[in-house]
Amino acid sequence: MQIQANGLHIEVDDQGPRTGPVVLLIMGLGMQLIAWPQALVDELMARGFRVLRLDNRDIGLSQDFDHAGVPHMALAGLRHLMHLPVRSPYSLADMARDALSVLDALGIAQAHVCGASMGGMIAQHLAATAPQRVASLTLMMTTSGARSLPKPRWALQRTLMSRPAGPGEEAAVAWIVNLFGAIGSPGYPSNEDILRERALASVRRAWHPAGSARQLLAIVADGDRTPLLTRIAAPTRIVHGLDDPLVPVASGQQLAQHIAGAQTDFIPGMGHDLPDALLGHFAMGIAENAARAHP
Repeated sequence: MQIQANGLHIEVDDQGPRTGPVVLLIMGLGMQLIAWPQALVDELMARGFRVLRLDNRDIGLSQDFDHAGVPHMALAGLRHLMHLPVRSPYSLADMARDALSVLDALGIAQAHVCGASMGGMIAQHLAATAPQRVASLTLMMTTSGARSLPKPRWALQRTLMSRPAGPGEEAAVAWIVNLFGAIGSPGYPSNEDILRERALASVRRAWHPAGSARQLLAIVADGDRTPLLTRIAAPTRIVHGLDDPLVPVASGQQLAQHIAGAQTDFIPGMGHDLPDALLGHFAMGIAENAARAHP
C-alpha cells in the first residue's frame, strides 16, 4: 500500500496482528522490500509481531528522484577520498525521517527496528535522533562508515559499480545473480534457480538503477556515523557474517565498541545476504533483543 510520509509516496507492506509489537524492517542499497524474505516475515509473525517492510525512497514502488539526474559516482568517490564534501539530492537522515513518518502515518508510537546494510545505516540515524520511537535495534551486516574500517576488495567494488551487459530483463537478472554470487554466504550457498527467480521478481516489480546510484551517493555523502552511536539508547543486537566480503566483520565489531550494551551475533559462513537457512535464527535474535526492551 502507498503511504504519504515525509512529503513522499512510500510503498509499505504491513502484515501480522494489529495489536502486536511492531517490527520495522529497513532494506539496503537498491533493494526493495521484497528482499526481506516472506519466510522471515512469517517467522516474526509466528512470534506475535506485526511486521512492516518499506521500499526506501527512490527504489521499488516508492517515489523516485529521477528529476535529480544520475550522479557521477567516480567524481563523488574522488571527493570522498580527498575529504571534500559530497552533495547528494537527499541524505540517509532524510530516509530515516521517511521511516519515522511511516510510523506516524500508521499511528505507531514505537517499533523494534531492524536494518540491513544501508538499512542499518538509516536505522542508526533513526535510533540516535528519535530514541523514544525505537524500542530495540537490530543492525545487520552494516557499518558506521568510519574511514579506518577495511574496504571490500577492488574486484568486488568493480562488480558493485558495473552495469548489466545490455538492456532488457535478462541482462538485469544476470547482473543481479552475478552480484549476489560475489557477495553471498560461502557457508550457505544460494540455489541459483531460486536466486534467478527472486532476481526476476525484483526486476519485474521495479528495476531502477538510477535510484540505486542516488542512494549510493547518499551513503558516500553521509560520512562517518561514529558520533551518532553513543546516542543510541535502545537495546541493540549486531548481526554480521564472519565471511562478509562487502562489509567486513570489523565494521560490526566497531559498532559494538561504540554502542553501549550492544550484543553481537557474528556468524561463521555468512556473507552479505540473508541465507534461507538462517531466517529462523534471525527472527529469534530480533525477538530476543525485543524482549530486552521490556525486561
